[in-house]
Amino acid sequence: MKVLVTGANGFVGRALCRHLAAAGHSVIGGVRSEIPDPGWMEARVIGDLETRRNFSELVSGADAVVHLAARVHKKRERPADTEAAYRRANADVTENLSRAAADAGVRRFVFLSSVKVNGERTINGAYTEENEPAPEDAYGRSKLAAEQALRKLSGESGLACVSLRVPLVYGPSVGANFAALLGLCNLPFPLPLSGITANRRSLLFLGNLNGAIRTVLEDPADHTATFLLSDGEDLSTADLVRRLRHTLNRRVPDLSVPASALRTLAGLAGMKPAADRLCGSLQIDSSCFRQTYHWTPTFSVDQGLAATVAWRLATR
Repeated sequence: MKVLVTGANGFVGRALCRHLAAAGHSVIGGVRSEIPDPGWMEARVIGDLETRRNFSELVSGADAVVHLAARVHKKRERPADTEAAYRRANADVTENLSRAAADAGVRRFVFLSSVKVNGERTINGAYTEENEPAPEDAYGRSKLAAEQALRKLSGESGLACVSLRVPLVYGPSVGANFAALLGLCNLPFPLPLSGITANRRSLLFLGNLNGAIRTVLEDPADHTATFLLSDGEDLSTADLVRRLRHTLNRRVPDLSVPASALRTLAGLAGMKPAADRLCGSLQIDSSCFRQTYHWTPTFSVDQGLAATVAWRLATR
């Protein structure tokens, strides 16, 4: 199968392209600008998708499209600009690309969405596909709009469209919040996080995401649906930190500060959103995807964390 992957030079894209190529697929890596030829994929310069007018050239020759390219959260964004910017980058581009794919006879379209479509936190159990979407920011709303456009297009054209709502993805080369947590856990002194035991958060290892996407591409049946996806083992913040510290060989006793006290201190320091992520729950029930595709994650959480820590230590 010849697969076009947009965002091929990103954190997920680089690993996915290698994974698909190793599985015997022909990979077209969609990149914004010229990159050295890696030898195992065709690099196709796609430029700025937001300003592009002709999408048919991008999908030419592809049997399937995996759309990873997206606008993600940026620091110091102006609220007045964000709604339109996210809509343009994540919803409009997805609609334009998928329509070109349908017109070109592409068989399958896989879209990387986000659990933020469901919301920012869970209180009474994990999110399922049956929950009403409740995005709280421009990013989540743009991903929901993209999903809706894909469902509409699939009904009109027959293009099989699968949207995967994922939580925080971690693995070698991870950045942003998880990279910051790795750095924090590698410090040689106690951390005040061992008291955050009541929450549960779902994660997704990069290797498991790659395997799930390949499963969608290779499945004999054509599905059009939205699925939630995770490793399947939800961790408290205290447990995640303990496992990371153990894997990093940081044998330092941590401090048990109540989550309520951490929230109060973080609020005073202007860091309430960070405290909410550390102390709150965000759980995903991925049983629908597992049952539909007869899929089991290849890697356990501990294996995923070990691979991520090994990369971190090797690149320090």
